[in-house]
Amino acid sequence: MLELENVIKVFNRGTQDEKRALDGIDLVVEKGDFVTIIGSNGAGKSTLLNVIAGTHQPDEGHVRINGRDVTRWPDYRLACYIARVFQDPTMGTAGAMTIEENLALAERRGKRRGLQWGVTAAYRRRFREILKILDLGLEDRLKLATGLLSGGQRQSLTLLMATLSLPKVLLLDEHTAALDPRTAEKVTLLTDQIVRENNLTTLMVTHNMNQALKHGNRMIMLHQGRIQMDVRGEEKKNLTVAELIAKFGKTLKDETLLSCDS
Repeated sequence: MLELENVIKVFNRGTQDEKRALDGIDLVVEKGDFVTIIGSNGAGKSTLLNVIAGTHQPDEGHVRINGRDVTRWPDYRLACYIARVFQDPTMGTAGAMTIEENLALAERRGKRRGLQWGVTAAYRRRFREILKILDLGLEDRLKLATGLLSGGQRQSLTLLMATLSLPKVLLLDEHTAALDPRTAEKVTLLTDQIVRENNLTTLMVTHNMNQALKHGNRMIMLHQGRIQMDVRGEEKKNLTVAELIAKFGKTLKDETLLSCDS
């Protein structure tokens, strides 16, 4: 579903601040794979997602989605293939718009838009059923402004919106990092449920190794713009945080990354 071939991304090239953020990334992600991504600050995690999403274009290499070369596509054009949830709960929704209006926009992601009503009675019935998945009571608050929701409610809604049109690739950029532990766990479990039920190809950046090991069927570790480790299946399932620290403790310098919180 997703292929990166010798992807290189350099910032501030030719200056004293030159940074080789991605240094020859080769990665193939099969349909339905749920890949967690770890690495210390500056390892290239967010840059990797930005290149996949079209926010940044690589200096060298190719990006393909479902066999199609999208290397030079801008992010707005890639919206028909890719959905993304950011760390900041406010980035995925329009706070001044109602819940149903936000869902209506998500419903039309990557599709042609006309001048017809954005929220019809049929859509409203569908949105009520979809929102029941969140178990937050939002199905009875469709006309509430999204900006009035809590951070956890808003991030849960963002996740639902990102997956509403079943994207080819779902990108999760530390999407629980700004939430309190209890809410983060609830959003993570919701993520698992949505990804599993819809067989979505997913890449999730996280600073928490327990989270990276517990969720998904595959895990990669980035360091200095390169993939240092790629484990999957039973090997990933049997791997422990202690083993990761013993092997890569000097590489994984962030205290947050070495956290054992779930």
